[in-house]
Formats: sequence, structure tokens, C-alpha cells
Amino acid sequence: MGTVHAKAEQGDSVGGAGGGLFEFEEPLELEEPGASKPAMKLSGVRARVDRVHVDGLARTKDDVIRSTVDELFHATDFEDVIMRAHKVRRALDAMGCFRDIGVLIDVSSGPDATPEGLEVTFQVRELSRVVGGLNTTVSENEGNLVLGVKMPNVLGRGEKLQAEYSMGYRSSSNFSVAATKPYPHKPLVPALTATVYQQNHEYPWSGYRLLDRGLLLDLAFKSSPATRHNVQWEGLVRDTSVLSKTTSFKVRESSGPQMKSILRHIVSVDHRDEPIFPTRGTWVQFTSEVAGLGGGVANLKTELHAQANRELLADVVLQATCALGVLHDVFGTELADHLYLGGPTSLRGFQQRGVGPHSDGQATGGRVYWAGGLHVFAPLPWVGSRAGLGALFRSHVFANAGCLAMPAPGEAAAALGEARAAAGAGVCVRLGRVARLELNYVVPLRALPHDATAHGLQFGVGANFL
Repeated sequence: MGTVHAKAEQGDSVGGAGGGLFEFEEPLELEEPGASKPAMKLSGVRARVDRVHVDGLARTKDDVIRSTVDELFHATDFEDVIMRAHKVRRALDAMGCFRDIGVLIDVSSGPDATPEGLEVTFQVRELSRVVGGLNTTVSENEGNLVLGVKMPNVLGRGEKLQAEYSMGYRSSSNFSVAATKPYPHKPLVPALTATVYQQNHEYPWSGYRLLDRGLLLDLAFKSSPATRHNVQWEGLVRDTSVLSKTTSFKVRESSGPQMKSILRHIVSVDHRDEPIFPTRGTWVQFTSEVAGLGGGVANLKTELHAQANRELLADVVLQATCALGVLHDVFGTELADHLYLGGPTSLRGFQQRGVGPHSDGQATGGRVYWAGGLHVFAPLPWVGSRAGLGALFRSHVFANAGCLAMPAPGEAAAALGEARAAAGAGVCVRLGRVARLELNYVVPLRALPHDATAHGLQFGVGANFL
């Protein structure tokens, strides 16, 4: 059917070599709305791929390259060659082995060339054996500085070994070592990851410090382009300690070491056009976990998060969000396992973990909650807010409500009817493609006496907001 030349000779250039009929570095848009172009019907130009070259390989194995580029030999016309070449390019990029990938399509030459034959050349540059980085992440409204070292493509088939150390401004610190093995050519594109970690977090709103040491096994796969699954097993040793002499007795009762084993399934269906400031589409994430297959804690926990977006006017987006959670205790469930609500990334207008049961002013959490929000995002009201630096900002008007409770048997409906509510307005800033920052002026509309409200300016940073 064709020939694949995978290994580059020593001294071959990895940069783009001119002279081909068709050369591109970025995904090609065959049609651009509003652009004036001469009509060209590429689907009518008969073509086939005689040979495929992959220049620049050193550590990557030939078998994974051959299986990736094989579909090029099934092309029937020139348009099909272009589309399949882009698909192969994306597949090579998803392997996590290469820094740069260029594509060159040229007329086939040589004694075995066919009249309609083409040669496709992928010019790649592999990642270094060791890659270091310094970046930031966010978790529970806390910024973290992350120092990481990564060894990509360790065994030549996309395997990755990664070590990270992070430090948060609340004295939290994490250390992890993870090994990942992808299977890019299997039907569901699975990836298996094993992580050994240590996490040290302080929760001043609840008066305790949490130290976790454990092992996490994660199998990730996709059942459709928009649906991602994570099946996980996590085993950990947890040590809970008090933060100060003023920590309440109820929190002290939960202190001490525990062993816990968790089986978890996370399914996420994302049809949004982008995750931070979407203009259309829906997102649903359902998490269910069972603890008790070993260890001293047994419970069932289920959480649902959903989001829907619709553009009302040009760049004015209406967003509806909701969240639900249920925790059923079997034995050994303590404060660290409870559900919490409140804060600038969940129920705005309340302090972090400010909704629900408290003991001596410290949040003790609950076992059932619901929350919902209605938001309107729009560009800032001045010229130039839709381009350049101004495109990173959005004005924000919202109203949200929710409830967290620790209901007695048979009283769940009454407890969940004690809704809290708040409304406000502010400004949002996109931080890359993974997080956003919010500064809002919030007015609590309804709260219970034991809740911790936050009237006035409220600052939040996170990847997922209610």
C-alpha cells in the first residue's frame, strides 16, 4: 500500500524544508467565513499516498509511528490527504513526545512512484529527555506555586514520569511522583497513571490540618469525543490534627490517623466552546465514590456539577449552574470527608465553608447539599474591550442560592428547604485557558444565624465556579 520511513538520518534538518507542493505548520481552515477566495474543489483531484517520511525521530519507537500514520494510505483524493494529514498531526501531538510538528506534502518521485502519488513528510522535534518548569495552580481559592520535573517519552511510546512539589500561601504543600502510560491507538484512547503523593493542607475555617499520604491509580479514557471517564482507586493514610488551642471540641474528636480505601468514577461530558468564558454549550460532571474496601472509613459519596450557556446578544452570555452532593456514612466518616459549601468559588456572599453546621465558629460540614446560580457575562463597557488585553475581562452579574445540612433521619426535606441566597456584580479575568479570577461586590440576601456571611468585596480564583 505504501512505505513509511520513520527514522531520520544523522544530520537531517528538523526545520521546515521548502520545495513541496503543500506545506503547513498549523491546522488548515479550508474555508474561512467572509474571505474572498477562488473556488477550488480539492475533492475532485485524484491522489494517493505512496510514501510517508517522519524526520527527526531519535527515542520514539517505529511501531507507534507506523500505526499512527497508517491511515494516510487510505486517502482517495487530495482533500482527503490534507484532512488525514491534519488528523495524523494531531495524533502525533497528543502522544506528548514532540515539541514541534510540521507537515510537507509533495509529488511522489522515484522508480516506485505512481502517476497520482504523493509523499507526506512529518518533520518533528522531540522533547528533551528532562523538562523542568515553574507554574501556578489553584485549589479551594488558594494559589499554589508548582515546581515540576518531567521525563517525557521515557520508553519511546509516550510514557511519562513526572515529579511535582507545590507550596500554597496557607502553608499547604504537596509532593507527588506520577508515571503515565498512554495507549493512543486503542479504541477508547486509554491512559493509565500511577501516582504516589503527600498532601499537607490547613483548613482554618474548620480548625484542622490534614496530612495525606497515599497511592492513586487512574485509568482515563473517552467513550466519545466530548465524554471523558476516570476510574480510580486511591489508598491513603490520613492524619488530622488541630490548628490551635481554640479549635472546638467537635473538631478535636475527629483528629488522629485513619486509613482509607476509595473506588471512584468520574464522568465528564463537555460540549462548551471553551471552559473559562463559554458562549454556548453544556458541561456535566458526575462523581461517585465508594470508601470501605479496606481501611477504617466506609461511606458512599455522590456529587453532580452542571453548567449551561447561551448567548443572548453579541458577547453577552447567560449561564446557569447547579451542584448537588450526598454523603452516606457507614462507619468512620469524619470532618475531612464531609461536604462543604460557601466561598467565592461556590456560594458567593458567604465565607469559605461558611454555609451549614458550625461548632464554636468553625465549619463542621454536612452530608447533603444543593446549590445553583444564574450569571450574565458581558464585555467591559468601553471601547476596545473585545480585543487584545480587554478580551481577557468580563463584567459579571449574578444571583446564587444553596443549602448544606446534616439532617436527622426523616428530616432531609425540611433541612434542605432552608435556602441561603446572595447576589452581586463584579469583574472576571481569564487566567490562560484553565482558571479565572473574580472580584465581586456581594450582598447576602438570606442566611441563618450560624452561617458566616461575607458582605462587600469578595475575591476568588479557581478553575471551576458555581
